[in-house]
Amino acid sequence: MMDDWILYDDTENTSTRYVGYAGNHSRFDVAITTTAHFYGKKLVTVIQTGRTAILNDDEAADVAYLMHAFQISREDEAEELSEFLTSNL
Repeated sequence: MMDDWILYDDTENTSTRYVGYAGNHSRFDVAITTTAHFYGKKLVTVIQTGRTAILNDDEAADVAYLMHAFQISREDEAEELSEFLTSNL
């Protein structure tokens, strides 16, 4: 433990919204966590895969970024997730 450095150790109350969303091309179950820790961004987790990203409105609108962050292979699926997130963050 002598070589380890704790960079931060914070505790806070957060709010998490769980949403199951079915579009024309895919289904997503997401957890959207609101916290003061990420400078106004939301912590978004796709429950099916466990993949998590810290997003603001601009990042939620970036389909290519969502494809990378959540490892979504189809652009139409990522577009649906983007549409959902941009109206629900």
